[in-house]
Amino acid sequence: MIADTIEVADYLRERFRQDRILLFGHSWGSYLGIQVAAAAPDRFLAYVGMAQIAHQLRSEVMARNSMIEAYRARGDTRMAEQLEAAPVTMEDGTSDTWMRIRDRAMHGIGAGHMRNMTSVVTGIFLPMWQIRAYTLIDKINIWRGKIWSRPFFWDVLLHDDLGARLNEFDIPIYFFIGRHDLTANPELTRAYFDAIEAPVKGLYVFENSAHSPLFEEPQRARDILLQDVLHHAVRLSDEE
Repeated sequence: MIADTIEVADYLRERFRQDRILLFGHSWGSYLGIQVAAAAPDRFLAYVGMAQIAHQLRSEVMARNSMIEAYRARGDTRMAEQLEAAPVTMEDGTSDTWMRIRDRAMHGIGAGHMRNMTSVVTGIFLPMWQIRAYTLIDKINIWRGKIWSRPFFWDVLLHDDLGARLNEFDIPIYFFIGRHDLTANPELTRAYFDAIEAPVKGLYVFENSAHSPLFEEPQRARDILLQDVLHHAVRLSDEE
């Protein structure tokens, strides 16, 4: 998939007559994207990682602990007990029970895909069917692909500590972090950012976002892309 992404980048560079283009990865795409940035820096102006993954299994453990605490604090003992009965450990990974309850619990406290999203079904699945750019078969295959690919990618993603093996880059690196994100833990993303060496690097915390700052705070995201990323600057960065 790294090689496929590079080939798509080459196609886009040729089609739009650009020597370098911007590489933007979100969530699982950030896991792929940052590896592409390391493998083929000559194709890209910069790399932007939104909800950048660093070490996903550790993030899952931290998410479970945070959610148990949050549901206890709001008095929802039923959900807290369900989470306590859904183990996630660094030794044994994620349980089936955890994977069944994970998204619902995150969205219940505004820490899932977006702060105001209550479920994947109403927030992503149904709206996707209204997008005219996708054909009917495209819309079906998106979800077929998600179901088919999980057994191949999930365990690899979970156990890969990117900070331990991938922290030197030849292009500018920018991270967009949602303050309330429990899918890709902001603390882990920040620690990964601190360990990175790059010609320019900028970290941006979106205070009113969870997992998707570009969609939750679009104006600020656009300002950063236009004022900082395209000019290799860090004027708006929270880590300037």
